[in-house]
Amino acid sequence: NPGYYDIFAADVSLWHVPNNFPVEHWNLAAILRYHTDSNFLRLYGGNLFNLFKQFPVRYNVGTCSSRGPAVPIVYDHGDRESTRYLYGMKSRMEFDPGFITFRPINNEQSAMAICSGVKPRGCNSEHYCIGGGGYFQSDQCGDFPSFDYDRLGREQGWSASKEMTESAVLLFYR
Repeated sequence: NPGYYDIFAADVSLWHVPNNFPVEHWNLAAILRYHTDSNFLRLYGGNLFNLFKQFPVRYNVGTCSSRGPAVPIVYDHGDRESTRYLYGMKSRMEFDPGFITFRPINNEQSAMAICSGVKPRGCNSEHYCIGGGGYFQSDQCGDFPSFDYDRLGREQGWSASKEMTESAVLLFYR
């Protein structure tokens, strides 16, 4: 999408919208909606294209401790607690809700693009972050590499909730 690199903005907004909802209901259907308000994109070239040039999303680009920026969010719908409970019990011990984090790296040195709604403290970001590049186990693929690690919707162990796993993440420039 040319908007990824042609649009310049100061902040981002993310919506987690359950699959198959008509566009006219996305605002009401979203399980989470939040935005940044710190003008952080101005520090990184004004868009995600330039941010990811500074923090590339590819295999073996760093270690777990060399993640990109973690930016506080303002909730439009949801809160820190509802964000926490959309992820698995083991995942909850590894992050702080209330942030968007860019380019976290997991134990296997795979880089995810975004942790939407959370800031990692641990190194298993494939369970609560999206997008990415690098090595993932054979059953971990796509933009949600390991959200259903313990199988879809069981909300135990590492698995994200069914609501989170069966939602699209919409990203907007602000």
